[in-house]
Amino acid sequence: MSSLPPNVHVSTHPCLLAKLSQLRSKTTSARDVKTLIHEISLLLGSEALAKAMTTAPGPQAETPLGFTYETTTATPGNISLIPILRSGLGMVEAIQTILPQPVPVHHLGLFRDPITLAPVEYYNNLPNHLVSPTQETASDLAIILDPIIATGGTCAAAIQTLIEWGAKRVIVLSVLGAAEGVKKVAEEWPEGTEIWLAGVDQELTKGGMLKPGLGDVGDRLFLTIGK
Repeated sequence: MSSLPPNVHVSTHPCLLAKLSQLRSKTTSARDVKTLIHEISLLLGSEALAKAMTTAPGPQAETPLGFTYETTTATPGNISLIPILRSGLGMVEAIQTILPQPVPVHHLGLFRDPITLAPVEYYNNLPNHLVSPTQETASDLAIILDPIIATGGTCAAAIQTLIEWGAKRVIVLSVLGAAEGVKKVAEEWPEGTEIWLAGVDQELTKGGMLKPGLGDVGDRLFLTIGK
C-alpha cells in the first residue's frame, strides 16, 4: 500500500477486513451482501468522517433533569451525499446514520462503455442553483459513494463533475479498489479529494473487473446477475 498516493487511505480495521472477506465469497446471499456493504460503509465512513469533520460549540440546551449544557455541532454542516447509481445506493443509509443531521442526496448515473471502458453519464440531479441564499458554494463537503473503483474512470468523472458544480472538498468512500484505478482517482483533484477504502486489489481483468474482486456489486445487490 506504500505506493498509493498520500490522499488514499486503506483501512486496517480488523472487523472491517473480516467483513470484506465475507463479502468476496460467491456463496454470500443477496441479503447478506446488502448487510455487509451497509456495515462496511458504517465502519469506513466513521473513519473517514472522523478525519474530515470537526466539532464546534452550539447553543445552550437543557437535560431532562434541568441542567444546562453547551451543545456540540459537527462541521462542516453543508454536506451532500453523491451515490453513483446503482451500487452506490447500498451505502447511503450507513452514511446517513453516521451524520448528526439529514443532508441532501444527489444521484449521479455513470456507466462504463463495454468497448472503451470510458465513463458515460446518463443521469445527474445535482442542483443547478444554491439551496439557500446564505450558501457560498454548492457543497463544502461532497461524499461520493461507490463500492468499487475499477479503472477509476467513473469515479474520476464524478469528481470532475463535482468540481464543476462547485464542491469545496470531496471524500470518496469505496469498499474495494484496483490499485491503478485508485491512483487515477487520487490524481484527479489531489488537493481537494480524500479516498477511503476497505481494501485494494492489484489486478484487473481484460473486462475491467477487479481480481479477485467482489463481482458486480450492483448485480449482487439488486439480483440482476445474468441480465
